[in-house]
Formats: sequence, structure tokens, C-alpha cells
Amino acid sequence: MSITAEQVNTLRGKTGAGFMQCKKALEESSGDVDKAVDLLRKMGAAAAEKKVGRTAGEGMIYSYIHPGARVGVLLEVNCETDFVARNEQFQQLCHDLALHIAASVPIAVRREEVDASLVEKERAIYLAQAQESGKPEAVQAKMVEGRVEKFFGEFVLLEQPFIKDPDKKVQDLVTGAIAKLGENIIVRRFTRYQIGS
Repeated sequence: MSITAEQVNTLRGKTGAGFMQCKKALEESSGDVDKAVDLLRKMGAAAAEKKVGRTAGEGMIYSYIHPGARVGVLLEVNCETDFVARNEQFQQLCHDLALHIAASVPIAVRREEVDASLVEKERAIYLAQAQESGKPEAVQAKMVEGRVEKFFGEFVLLEQPFIKDPDKKVQDLVTGAIAKLGENIIVRRFTRYQIGS
């Protein structure tokens, strides 16, 4: 099957991937754009995985003040080179992350950073609720673990649904940026300020 430049450009518009990557994905998916998008996402995730162990010693501190000046965010995002740190796509990623933090009020970047006493407190509440259900202990344990996972999904930045596209998690946004920019990117830390809190 012959792939047209118009098909490639359509796919590039949807994904931001390079011309040859789009052409290859379209050839492998027999011209099906939706399948090609999925292929590109898988290729990007695989490429991003290879970069994860690399040192990210550059980056930027990004500041965002929400309209109305009642919420502000300071965010550190690291990459491997100052060249990428100055790149428009990297800066857009930082902006999107800061906007998301302002709107979604995460409490930590990663689940390992959530205060263990808070997790145990939540677990105890969920256990009490599960015990009231009267279901067998094995079912109760699964209920508790499910609710703990949901807690992390609500309050851990990288596990939250991305505010601009709830079908993606914030981690997917970062992974996509790693694939596009070709460098390891790490969301290091953030502070969210809100008037009166």
C-alpha cells in the first residue's frame, strides 16, 4: 500500500512525531491512522524507557500564577541538556504540568514521596469501611488495596489524569515529551501556593 504525504501530515498533526516515523507507522498499520497513533505511542514509550536511567542535571524552575493571582506554582523539571531546557516543547511541558498542579492539587510527584503516616491513616479508614461491608476478609483486602490505588491516582501528580486530556495520565505526558525530545525528563518537585491555605 502506498502512503501519501497527506496521510503522513495528518498523522504528524495528531502526534507531533517525525515524518519518517509517521510514514513507517502508517505502512505498518496499512494506512489506518488510529492504529498508527497507537503504534507511535508504543514506539515512543519504548524509546523513552531506554532514556530513563540517564542523568538529568539541567532543566528549569518554572513559575505559574493562575489568573486572579490566588493560586501559584513553582515547579522544577530536569532534562539532560540546557539545549532541551530552552526548547519550546520542553517549556510547554513545564507550563502544562504547572497548570495541572494548580488545578488538580497533587500532594507529591511520586507515590513513594507520600507521607507513610498519611497512607496508613487512609488505609485504616478504608479497612474500617470494608469491614462494615460484612464481606469475606480476602474481598475486604482487595477493596482496601483498590481504594489505596484510587487515593494515589487522585493525589500523586504522575498518576493523576491529565487535566487537558483525562484519557492520559500525567506520566504519559512526560513519557511523550521524553520520546519527542530524545532526553530523559524528570519532574523533580513542586510547591503549590494558594491564598488562605
